[in-house]
Amino acid sequence: MKKIILIIVLVFNLSAFSQEDAWVYFNAKPDAQTYFDNPLLMLSQRSLDRRTLQNISLDYKDIPMYQPYIDQIAAISGITIKAKSKWFNALHIRGTQADIQALSTLSFVDHLDFANRNLNVAGKTVLLKTIIPVNKAMEKAVVFNYGNSDNQIQMLNGHLLHQQDYTGSGKIIAVMDGGFPGVDVAAPFSRIRDNNQILGGYDYVSRNPNFYSGISHGTMVLSTMGGFVDGQLVGTAPDASYYLFITEDGATETPLELSLWVEAAEEADKLGVDIITTSLGYTTFDNPNYDFTYADMNGTTSYISKGVDIAFSRGMICVVSAGNSGSSSWHYISSPADAVNALAIGAVNASGNYASFSSQGPSFDQRVKPDVVAQGANPYVATTSGSITNGASGTSFSGPIIAGMVASFWQALPTKTNAEIMQLIIESASIYANPTVELGYGIPDFSLALSNALTVQNFSKNQFLIYPNPFQNAVSISFPNDVENANLVLYSSLGQIVLQKTVSRKDIELTLNNLSSGIYLYQIQTKNNSQTGKLIKQ
Repeated sequence: MKKIILIIVLVFNLSAFSQEDAWVYFNAKPDAQTYFDNPLLMLSQRSLDRRTLQNISLDYKDIPMYQPYIDQIAAISGITIKAKSKWFNALHIRGTQADIQALSTLSFVDHLDFANRNLNVAGKTVLLKTIIPVNKAMEKAVVFNYGNSDNQIQMLNGHLLHQQDYTGSGKIIAVMDGGFPGVDVAAPFSRIRDNNQILGGYDYVSRNPNFYSGISHGTMVLSTMGGFVDGQLVGTAPDASYYLFITEDGATETPLELSLWVEAAEEADKLGVDIITTSLGYTTFDNPNYDFTYADMNGTTSYISKGVDIAFSRGMICVVSAGNSGSSSWHYISSPADAVNALAIGAVNASGNYASFSSQGPSFDQRVKPDVVAQGANPYVATTSGSITNGASGTSFSGPIIAGMVASFWQALPTKTNAEIMQLIIESASIYANPTVELGYGIPDFSLALSNALTVQNFSKNQFLIYPNPFQNAVSISFPNDVENANLVLYSSLGQIVLQKTVSRKDIELTLNNLSSGIYLYQIQTKNNSQTGKLIKQ
């Protein structure tokens, strides 16, 4: 009987691996101009405002995939579409090797890329692999009573930002994880529920709108940012808003999860998300033919790592846990922490010393990774039942602890680009001048980062100054010494004139309460000079 069972299992496994995963890339988007002419068909106003603020133009990657091409692939027998990406203009498909290779004859197919790179026509040289299982889900003045959670935020001087009322308000964080059970009922999340800070989400694994499901890992991750129990746990961004996306299948490890992450990131971009936090990492898969090597941790090989860089190019910040393999034979970072523009986060203990499980750098191409670190050894988190515990450890938690602080910090500096915010954070870190493979640049000091940013915001006496920025209902204009009058024009993020007015030095305040919330471009023009800039209406 045992032999029969063994044979059945072997046959099942061989059958499972006869189906290959691959990406099919298209070569065109025939209806692109329609979307360029009507950008709100593909992105929300908030997404467009984020682009405008950072001087990011719309491009080909923003255009949705051409549906007739997708329909033709879907109609082919033996091919199953598992995910799609407008950024890559590609579908993640599953089928036999022969059925997939036959797609290359279609006129709109640019190329194919098998997850098993041995099957690719121009594949890379295969390197020897070390197959080590890894934990893929790395397991106004405001004075909060942080309780036991005080150490994980005070280590970063995050409480000093909270005391200045920088608590993540106005920022949106997308959490990519394996599930969020209990978030809809547990007490530590009642504050963000009652204040409508959970904006929505989706289960990409099950293709189901119920995101309060899956494994509990995401619930604990969210609690480090948005959890709130007075005297026990206060997250690093208690007033930020959140989208909750399930992209990780807790039961399996397949390349599809990389594509689901990219699909969710594209939705985050569309919705106007500011920060994506990802406590997931990939090195090995159920099918060892798909495994990564250390050489692949170069920021340009993994589909998900390339997705992180595209997300960054759209104006978002991607905070990624470095991994929990520091004490194993594979002790390096995992993907997508290797992405060039990922803010990769390692872990320290409560005393600020390196946590031995935290994955190390550098990336294969010798970039500093992780970038910075936070407490990942026994931080306080909330469980699905609502209890507060410090029984879990991992860069899974140091990552979102930093992500919440990024939201609070960016709230204080709303006109900064994602690149500027990341650089300020890195430069504030404890060993910025002497990074190590374990700690990267060290523990960031968000209060110092804010101080550094504000000290360089000096305005020339020959410039106009419009303040406050962001504003609610009115702004004031400070004139250069030799100017009495000027012409002010305000444009929407789509380039439409919404206000044109002659302003005078005598004007103490300009009322703008009729404008909708969003980002506006301004131009102030005199006979001899012209100045442009951005204003944010809250």
